[in-house]
Amino acid sequence: MNGFEINKIVAAVILTVLVVFGINKVTDLIFDVKKPLVAAYKVEAPVAKTVSSSSSGSGSVDISKLLSLGTLEHGQKVFKKCSACHVVAKGGKNKIGPVLYGVLGRKSAAISDYKYSKALIAHGKVWSYEEMNAYLLKPAAHVKGTKMAFAGLKSEKDRASVILYMNSMSDSPLPKP
Repeated sequence: MNGFEINKIVAAVILTVLVVFGINKVTDLIFDVKKPLVAAYKVEAPVAKTVSSSSSGSGSVDISKLLSLGTLEHGQKVFKKCSACHVVAKGGKNKIGPVLYGVLGRKSAAISDYKYSKALIAHGKVWSYEEMNAYLLKPAAHVKGTKMAFAGLKSEKDRASVILYMNSMSDSPLPKP
């Protein structure tokens, strides 16, 4: 292949690029399209009802209404997400997370043979319905520095059901509010 043929190939590529961009510019000049100031139609997205994590622990959540949304059967199903790291059976062994048998009504970081994060040890609160609800909503936001890498349960029904299920798995369950 001599230099003349290479020049023809390069010139053809350059001419093709110029023609493509040139056609675009020429059509923009011929067909002047002005965008409307107001949209022809509006797409209305449904408004999602969310519970902010700022209400966690402040008592603004009506826990009796929240718990009325849940059932033990649903809680047992949802708890399967937790069972990758936790056991809720009496006499169960710690896994990645501590045993949760009888967790409601117990002080946080109370199991002696589990190595808790410093943040959860410093938390030092008793696991009440309100406290557990706030924690399950977003654990990392409620106890900053916790080892628990779970994103949380956004659904109120899921949280209520898991709380009811964990409360039922105890020698002395907390009375319902």
